[in-house]
Amino acid sequence: MPRRHRHRYPSDLTDAQWALIEPLLPPAASIGRREKHDRRDLVDAIGYVVRNGCAWRALPSDYPPWQTVYYYFARWHDQGVTERVHDALRDQLRVQEGRDTEPTAGIIDSQSVKGADTVPAASRGFDMGKKINGRKRFLVVDTLGLLLAVLVVPASTHDTAGGRQVLLDSYFAGRRLQLVFGDGMFAGTIVDWAARLLGLRVQVVRRPAGQKGFEVLPRRWVIERTLAWITGHRRHARDYERRPDHAEALIRWAMIGVMARRIDRRAPARRPGPRPLQRII
Repeated sequence: MPRRHRHRYPSDLTDAQWALIEPLLPPAASIGRREKHDRRDLVDAIGYVVRNGCAWRALPSDYPPWQTVYYYFARWHDQGVTERVHDALRDQLRVQEGRDTEPTAGIIDSQSVKGADTVPAASRGFDMGKKINGRKRFLVVDTLGLLLAVLVVPASTHDTAGGRQVLLDSYFAGRRLQLVFGDGMFAGTIVDWAARLLGLRVQVVRRPAGQKGFEVLPRRWVIERTLAWITGHRRHARDYERRPDHAEALIRWAMIGVMARRIDRRAPARRPGPRPLQRII
């Protein structure tokens, strides 16, 4: 199906980036009603929402209808397509960086973000430490800063409880990490729990005694950079999603865009072919 001629937005995928993602999407149904809209337009529309932070209803009119875009976003999430695309790009980028596809070390951290009025009361809470009413994101990343697991819960959730759950999610997803670095909030019973149940060593990276002001800490800066990548997408400056699992899916879409751009930048440049001979008159 030919793509519609429309305005190109900065958040849209390049041809090279789309070539990475297109084969990872499920094939179109061979029977029944044909898909009306180009899948690249659908993916670009999801990227527009994530990058620019607009509501689904506020999508520019030259994208497919917002109802269709949201339908495919939710459908791909429910079918596990979003996670498979994300994980395939992560594996490809790790290989490109000279790493094995399966990491053995990671970093864990949490981030509390304000919840918009669209976040229902049942899935939000108040973080007493950060004085934030909203949700909390728990992330596990590899040593390159690439996402391994994400969990979105009410901001009132303690780091120990959220840390246990996101490490369990990573374990049951097939990640067999041996070492995880974390800050002082993960220094309690989670250390013994992870060693006993998951065979995982949690190493706490603490601030140096007497530290004043900002200082880059070993290992922990990696996940801080990942959080900066995610919140650089305006949709993630705060939480707008009614469903926490949709918030997790949009975080994966943000990382899909980050990884596609990194793979595209690191791809070997194509050598130009021989120039055609020109007649000298």
